[in-house]
Amino acid sequence: MRLTHTVHQAVAASTESTGGLADNVTFCPHSLFSLKPLVKPSMEALLEEVQRVGYVNKPVAEDIDLVAEINRLKKEKNAVILAHYYVDGAIQDIADYIGDSLGLSQQAAATPADMIVFCGVHFMGETAKILSPEKKVVIPDLNAGCSLADSAPADKFAAFKAQYPDHIVLSYINCSAEIKALSDIIVTSSNALKIVESLPKDQKIIFAPDANLGRFVSKKTGRDMVLWDGACIVHIDISLEKLHKLRVDYPEAKFIAHPECQEHILSEADFVGSTTALLKYVVDSPEQTFIVGTEAGILHKMKQAVPHKKIIPAPATQNNTCACSECPYMKMNTMEKVYNAMLYEQPEIIVPEVVRLKAYESVARMLELSK
Repeated sequence: MRLTHTVHQAVAASTESTGGLADNVTFCPHSLFSLKPLVKPSMEALLEEVQRVGYVNKPVAEDIDLVAEINRLKKEKNAVILAHYYVDGAIQDIADYIGDSLGLSQQAAATPADMIVFCGVHFMGETAKILSPEKKVVIPDLNAGCSLADSAPADKFAAFKAQYPDHIVLSYINCSAEIKALSDIIVTSSNALKIVESLPKDQKIIFAPDANLGRFVSKKTGRDMVLWDGACIVHIDISLEKLHKLRVDYPEAKFIAHPECQEHILSEADFVGSTTALLKYVVDSPEQTFIVGTEAGILHKMKQAVPHKKIIPAPATQNNTCACSECPYMKMNTMEKVYNAMLYEQPEIIVPEVVRLKAYESVARMLELSK
């Protein structure tokens, strides 16, 4: 539903100048010696393709320098690349800003760029569009969803909210634009404690959609909150049994965890914090060995920051190639998709204005309370 909805809106919003697609023929930019014409698809055909598969499914020549081409397109289109810590390391390395949801939101609101290329998941692109409606926002793959966002359908959440008319709604940023529009304040794992503590003690609260983060905040603040029962598939897959075995192998290691983890995992942690807070802890700590309980993409930045320290991903319950917790949605972002998204300026994120205006209020309150 999200894929069709977004692309149909993109058809209506697109102009012939989008992505240079008004011209049927251009010249291949990948060779100084070739004047071979490169036929580009019409906008209609391109949008039909994006609707069908979720991304620009065009072959990328094996011999092109993707980093150089992406940097060229950034300058040519006055684009900025925002990337979450959980995407592949190669994408992090070409990003203009890497961060967690709070930092990325702040960057999206402040950037002077004409186009935002958001390397993350769908709700992040929506948040950027909510904050910067005048800018074009593209993401590499519309299929890059989020289990947390998907756990809270707008119609069911609206009915849930109606049961508690005297409660305000705090929603974790990992939710759809429609849920943001139904919320009073958006929070992230970086600022949830601060925002809850800023509210009057007698204020009743609904917290959605992550029940694990909600329980963590409730325990830390002593506030009784009504929780929506959602969870992140990555963080709930960390194995306690395998973690215990790993701690036997590395008794000196500090175990650090994201508050989206389940309570029995958090109770084992030496430190609990947002992705940015976990990175800071590893950098600042005098300790040399760490087991990291969050999506394994953050290890790329940790290892760059402190290459002399040993960084170990917390093990997942299910066996996989990395013996760690990986988000399948974040890994849908590839360098080839980033390149095509910039070249063709698709898939574009479109948020209906009536939804955007309501969602903006809750996101803006978050940014104000985070100062």
